[in-house]
Amino acid sequence: MAIPHAAPGQTIDVRPLGPALAGTKTSALLKTDSLEVIRLVVPAGKKIPSHKVAGEITVQCLEGRVAFTALGETHELQAGQMLYLPGGADHALEGLEDASVLVTILS
Repeated sequence: MAIPHAAPGQTIDVRPLGPALAGTKTSALLKTDSLEVIRLVVPAGKKIPSHKVAGEITVQCLEGRVAFTALGETHELQAGQMLYLPGGADHALEGLEDASVLVTILS
C-alpha cells in the first residue's frame, strides 16, 4: 500500500506532538521528484547509524533533544534549532530525549 503524502496546497501540521509523541511513528509528509519532507520520530536512546543521501538536507528539531553527528562533529539539537548539510555528507542521529525532527531532502 502506498504511503499517503500531502497534496499540493494541503496544510501540514508540524507542531510538536507533545504527549502523543510516544505513540507516533515516523512519516513521510510529502514527496516529489525533487523534494522530500519527513517527520522523524526518535525515541530516547534510539540510534540511527551513519548514512548519507545524495541531496542537500535540513534537519529541524521540533521537540525533545537529539545528537546529530555530521562533518566530523556532534551537535545537540533541541526544539527550535536546525542545521544544514550538503548532499552526500555522512550523518547519524541519536535520541537524547523523545524527539521529533523535520527532515527536508532536496534531490
